[in-house]
Amino acid sequence: MTIPKDIPEKWFPIVLPLKRKKQEGLNADKERRERTEEERRVRANDREYNEKFQYANNCIMTSKYNIITFLPVNLFEQFQEVANTYFLFLLILQLIPQISSLSWFTTIVPLVLVLSITAVKDATDDYFRHKSDNQVNNRQSQVLIHGILQKEKWMNVRVGDIIKLENNQFVAADLLLLSSSEPHGLCYIETAELDGETNMKVRQSLSVTSELGDPNNLAQFDGEVICEPPNNKLDRFCGTLYWRESKYSLSNQNMLLRGCVLRNTESCYGLVIFAGPDTKLMQNSGRTKFKRTSIDRLMNTLVLWIFGFLVCMGVILAIGNAVWEKEVGSLFQSYLPWDPPVDNFLFSAFLAFWSYVIILNTVVPISLYVSVEVIRLGHSYFINWDRRMYCQRRNTPAEARTTTLNEELGQVEYIFSDKTGTLTQNIMTFNKCSINGHAYGEVIDTLGAQPKRGQPLDFSFNPLADPDFCFYDQSLLDSVKLGEPLVHQFFRLLSLCHTVMSEEKSEGELVYKAQSPDEGALVTAARNFGFVFRSRTPSTVTVQELGRPVTYTLLAILDFNNIRKRMSVIVRNPEGKIRLYCKGADTLLFERLHPCNQDLMNVTSDHLNEYAGDGLRTLALAYRDLSEQQWEDWAELLRSAERATDFREDRLAAVYEEIEQDMMLLGATAIEDKLQEGVPETIAILSLANIKIWVLTGDKQETAVNIGYSCKMLTDDMTEVFHISGHTVQSVREDLRRARERMMESARSRDGGKEEGMEGWGEGCSLGNGFGVGGVGGGADWQPQREEKQQGSVPPPGPPSTLLDSIAGEYALVISGHSLAHALEADMEQEFLDTACACKAVICCRVTPLQKALVVELVKKHKKAVTLAIGDGANDVSMIKSAHIGVGISGQEGIQAVLASDYSFSQFRFLQRLLLVHGRWSYLRMCRFLCYFFYKNFAFTMVHFWFGFFCGFSAQTVYDQYFITLYNIVYTSLPVLAMGIFDQDVPEQRSLEYPKLYEPGQLNLLFNKREFFICIAQGIYTSVVLFFVPYGVLSQASRNDGIPLADYQTFAVTVATSLVIVVSVQIALDTGYWTAINHFFVWGSLGAYFTILFAMHSNILFSIFPNQFCFAGSAQNTLGQPVVWLTIALATVVCIVPVLAFRFLKLDLKPQLSDTVRYTQLVRQKKRKPGGRGGRGASGGVGGLGGGALGRLGRAGSRRSGYAFAHQEGFGELITSGKNMRLSSLALATFASRHSASWIDTLRKKKQQAAQPGGESSPAAAPAAPLSTSSSLLGPQEATAEEAAHTPLGPACSNAVTPTLARSPGGDSIGGWAVNLGAVQEALFGWRGVGARISGASSPGPPPIAEESSLTE
Repeated sequence: MTIPKDIPEKWFPIVLPLKRKKQEGLNADKERRERTEEERRVRANDREYNEKFQYANNCIMTSKYNIITFLPVNLFEQFQEVANTYFLFLLILQLIPQISSLSWFTTIVPLVLVLSITAVKDATDDYFRHKSDNQVNNRQSQVLIHGILQKEKWMNVRVGDIIKLENNQFVAADLLLLSSSEPHGLCYIETAELDGETNMKVRQSLSVTSELGDPNNLAQFDGEVICEPPNNKLDRFCGTLYWRESKYSLSNQNMLLRGCVLRNTESCYGLVIFAGPDTKLMQNSGRTKFKRTSIDRLMNTLVLWIFGFLVCMGVILAIGNAVWEKEVGSLFQSYLPWDPPVDNFLFSAFLAFWSYVIILNTVVPISLYVSVEVIRLGHSYFINWDRRMYCQRRNTPAEARTTTLNEELGQVEYIFSDKTGTLTQNIMTFNKCSINGHAYGEVIDTLGAQPKRGQPLDFSFNPLADPDFCFYDQSLLDSVKLGEPLVHQFFRLLSLCHTVMSEEKSEGELVYKAQSPDEGALVTAARNFGFVFRSRTPSTVTVQELGRPVTYTLLAILDFNNIRKRMSVIVRNPEGKIRLYCKGADTLLFERLHPCNQDLMNVTSDHLNEYAGDGLRTLALAYRDLSEQQWEDWAELLRSAERATDFREDRLAAVYEEIEQDMMLLGATAIEDKLQEGVPETIAILSLANIKIWVLTGDKQETAVNIGYSCKMLTDDMTEVFHISGHTVQSVREDLRRARERMMESARSRDGGKEEGMEGWGEGCSLGNGFGVGGVGGGADWQPQREEKQQGSVPPPGPPSTLLDSIAGEYALVISGHSLAHALEADMEQEFLDTACACKAVICCRVTPLQKALVVELVKKHKKAVTLAIGDGANDVSMIKSAHIGVGISGQEGIQAVLASDYSFSQFRFLQRLLLVHGRWSYLRMCRFLCYFFYKNFAFTMVHFWFGFFCGFSAQTVYDQYFITLYNIVYTSLPVLAMGIFDQDVPEQRSLEYPKLYEPGQLNLLFNKREFFICIAQGIYTSVVLFFVPYGVLSQASRNDGIPLADYQTFAVTVATSLVIVVSVQIALDTGYWTAINHFFVWGSLGAYFTILFAMHSNILFSIFPNQFCFAGSAQNTLGQPVVWLTIALATVVCIVPVLAFRFLKLDLKPQLSDTVRYTQLVRQKKRKPGGRGGRGASGGVGGLGGGALGRLGRAGSRRSGYAFAHQEGFGELITSGKNMRLSSLALATFASRHSASWIDTLRKKKQQAAQPGGESSPAAAPAAPLSTSSSLLGPQEATAEEAAHTPLGPACSNAVTPTLARSPGGDSIGGWAVNLGAVQEALFGWRGVGARISGASSPGPPPIAEESSLTE
């Protein structure tokens, strides 16, 4: 990478990322500007000066076409599809009469239809993009022109203009804040569209411009800004303002970026620095990409192969034509001369070649692409119509915004998710607390059961209470009312130690404006329990304590930062007593307590462990009384540190540290972050489907880690969580290297010890996650080795390609945005990717929108896996566009993500249904459709090839022209469409219960090059049978009256009828789910064939069109002969019986997981029939997986600070400086479900028990344990009451497995043979059986289902 020498050194941090970004293929015009624009010069109120730099205007364009370019550009894009070019070439050939055996309309009509449908769809999509662009570009803005504020459209705003913004308006461009209606030039913005953060942020103008609030003064402002060129760094701005012979440095704190919203500020003025495509929002938006599925790409390759095969067949037949014309055809020249252009056998062969290319082109008919689009459209409607993906609260259904990616939903391996608004609702609730060693709130018993909660507490005694606050422990309210001093002190601390602002909209109606939602939750809790924070000034805090107003003097705020992880306030009460109140992370705060707190600290620590086990955010609270002398001495130190010009922050931290010592512990708080409903369960199920989930968030590291614990992506059972937070290339590389070394050490230690005793279970110790011995990325490569182990082979497999592939522990990687910038460098990206993919969970914090897209592109580039990105804000747009599939959450942050997405819905939990049901079915249906389509067309077309050897290679067709035209349009199109739209292998409930069923799509098992060759081999075999069986029989057969049957029309009708019957029987075998539509289409198509056949050979049509229908009565005469029907029956049997035999053997010897699930379904149905359904638990979806039993397990865990949600340093300095802090309220969403931990913890406990060396029972040595109906990992238990009564329950049997073969001891055996329960269980849950063969990963089995223990009553 080279940097021009004349670029100032201060621009290096900006230019280097820009150089890297250009390599990512961004807009060409943008690249040109970034190469030439080394710095930007902007002069206020001087358009003439600024226009000479040719800066971009403020008009944005996200559309792809306009009226003039639509047709050529769209056609160019469509003809990039190999198939469209192929059919255009065939159309041109068919227009040449000397070589065309078929009419041109057989190709041009479907080709124009396909192009038109696609063009209309693309035009519609682009129309909505134009509409969205126009809506934004035509927004009104107030621009200062010649000293007068004039209304201008956004598109007409220019760099250097001064514009006025009013409260709740979007910022039109990237502005330098000049002045504000608030004191000290402050204004408050919401940046959710940029970084997803919903908390308020403060921006401040330079003091020298803050007084220019009047338009007349601003009109005289002629300052010049020299700053960095356009870039995508949201958190960085570097520039200088030159005005009145002085210069002033500019930072990001002086900038208002496009996409922000002005909040709680009456008005402000700003100078446009970057406009339109140069704004940081647009620099991060990425470009619209044309997305194709992997099946589309494979089909392009297959079409080329088929075309090569077609050319080979044409060459063979052309050579045959040349030989025949030279040796035999010359003898017929006297009465059968060549056509005029042909004068020798070589030219005849040349024309024959092109004739056969036309005749044989039906191996890939254009109807294939029409059918694919129809099927995809049907799948999209199924998604739109799915009531289980409809959110009633928001009245939002799921929407498939594209029809081209449905089958790829069944192949996703990586999900990249935003955090705020996607996984969480960004709502905090005060759940529990510990005060002086006494725990208040929900009580969790040792078994993990959650007691029934009563009614929420009645806070009616407090007129200022928040009506939405809920708490259920009456004893805490009683302690407050009884006046317990420490309880009062506890809530007094919560009401004073914060930076929340209070706004009283009406008498008694308080609205708190918190920088982070956790602070708002704590202050609201104190408010409801009688300690109401009312107002603040720079030097006082007013609290209403149990109805009595008390004003405290605010002496100092010791603000929060990421290193301190605590905040303190020093206040003087009305009696003159000075006290320090502190709240923060317990690990840091406990170190600063007075030694006399040891016993209380031990009790509180136990409570904190319990809270952490429930996934709650915890804070410890403490106080310290100060004497007047102590305060004065320390205040002098504080003033000295504040006046320091060098190392000011370090000096302040040291002063804070000095006063925050010898504190007295009060207790601790526990806050629950409201996840969206069903998030932990959804992540668990998707993980069992071997889908890796990465969280990419703009929030700070502790926030993301806490959410990771809440979602159960991170757990305390993990081997290690690696934190990568280096600020230099060397430190990041060292952190990554150290993480890999730790993982490889673990792998080597496992290989050396544990694996010897766990030969059968070692590689399957993960719960279907793909993180067994094979590692994250080892699925396909390790499959043969797993099978070898399972077959009892003692020698270990060869070493993996990299040692990272053999990692068996559960690791997580947490990396910050500045570290990620280095990790994405070209020379380090592979190291980062290898390390990340060896981890079970990856969380990237403080990432910019463009970094999100770069992470997605990195995985796409190196892993060759299908990626899905899901988010809800404008900061997720680039990630959504970069991924193979983009999903938008229609949530709190606008609809930008939805507009850029391919699919949208309102809840993250719907993602499991989108992938495991709709995605999996779409992939299955499309694969079955393609396999059958290629089979039937090779069977149809190859008959012409064999016939060429018997017709003198004259390009004569076997079938008549009408049959060729109608075969793919009428006779065989509807049955395969019905299968492609409606087919299922297992019901939707089973798809959710057995996530392992999803893995064949990830491994691309159902349609690949091997499956394609199998299909065409079957088609070629069928064509051989369909040609040679009728040829052999009819050549020697005769009618009842002795007339021979060996004529062309009899042969054509016999072959055509055999073909239609064989392919109809074949699709009947291929269809796994029969509906009335399937029956109607399959048998109706057969009926339509015979109806049209007899009609075309009828006397009526012959009398009307004698030249077109000249073979009157041929069909009736042919099909009236018994020998013809025997020939058809023989051909059908010879074609179908080998297929039946192969499928039977495959089902018997090597069944797929779906086969086993279907068989289990049949067993259940047969069991239920005699005695009724009996008692059945909840089924389907997440509810069926745990139902109401999903509670929290009380367990020890790591504690996570409630300060996770302080996104930056607090507002302490601004408050104490006397600047007016006014913040707007945070958006609140409805609360989410809380019963999530039990589900995950149960899985983990079973995994740990299964993975212990001594825990495996030998089939020969250990008797079969009783079967349990208590807990199935992946599916509901459907035991009847009678079975349940005879099934012993208990801890010992809850995890029992029966891997032995169990033959029924008599009775009626289904199909005449008994069920192998162990094999069924192994197959269902992917351990030691066919599950491993299908998925390439094995995992320990769940407890078996009681009702499947025997197939006989």
